[in-house]
Amino acid sequence: MLILLLLAATAVTTPPPAAPSRAETGATTVVLVRHAERAEGGGNDPSLSDAGRVRAEALASAVAGLKLDAIVVSDTKRTSETAAPAAKARGLTPRIAPTAGGAATHVKAVVDAIRAAPSGGAVLVVGHSNTLPLIVTALGGPEIPALCDGEFAPMLVLELPPGSSPRLLRASYGAPDTPGASSCH
Repeated sequence: MLILLLLAATAVTTPPPAAPSRAETGATTVVLVRHAERAEGGGNDPSLSDAGRVRAEALASAVAGLKLDAIVVSDTKRTSETAAPAAKARGLTPRIAPTAGGAATHVKAVVDAIRAAPSGGAVLVVGHSNTLPLIVTALGGPEIPALCDGEFAPMLVLELPPGSSPRLLRASYGAPDTPGASSCH
């Protein structure tokens, strides 16, 4: 499943291959991305910029080979707008994990939504630079650093096989980030 998603995420002109059935893998796949580029201004809850809207469409294409069971977003416009093309393509209504109450409350809501999805399926999570690593860790994955402010292309794919340790792959989707975007650490 992970290899197929990576091929789909990096494919530009070829359609992604079909994903194996749930019966074949038994693993739940969680695809985690940061919201796409935000517009300047807009206060504490800006919408996406033109580049962000293009990236949101690229996300829908990148996950087209997956049978998504659920999409989870925060309660911000930029996460909802990033997920919108993928949600529309599948007829899904994203589940909102509130940010009120802080990061720990938000992460718990995201993890609860992932665990509520059918076992062996796929869940798309659109979050924030500081919450994605916390979500990965809460699901049993490795500790990873927060994304830098200029990083929007990374795609984290966490596979949760039953009875085994989670596996994390890092890919990218859409246009590459600007040079130096990942040098905040």
